[in-house]
Amino acid sequence: MNQARLTDVPFFKSLSKKELDLVARQADEVDVQEGKVLAKQGDLGDTFFVIESGAAEVTRDGAHVADLGPGDFFGEIALLEADRRNATVTATAPSELIVMTRASFRSIDKAMPDLHRTVQQAIEQRRTATA
Repeated sequence: MNQARLTDVPFFKSLSKKELDLVARQADEVDVQEGKVLAKQGDLGDTFFVIESGAAEVTRDGAHVADLGPGDFFGEIALLEADRRNATVTATAPSELIVMTRASFRSIDKAMPDLHRTVQQAIEQRRTATA
């Protein structure tokens, strides 16, 4: 994946050029069509997603929770913990996504304490917001 594309994503803004290069080598870009279920509530999660372009809807127990767009991310808990998805996320428009698996994240985690802290903070914020 192209490192320059990561610099436009707020989640990665605090990373150095070297760290961005590491992430770029571990992340993939995926194109999905409208209607594609990206994460299903109750499934074990192992992938983190950032929306580069497009849109998605978050539902929990069938109820609308949020709309996501470019720069938004989800699945961050899957990077650090083997946990079940707490919501379903479905693409509501054709979308380009940056994806990273837990295995990929673990391969760079120790070399990138700033990214680890960013993920941990995102998890804490989401847990606080949904508590």
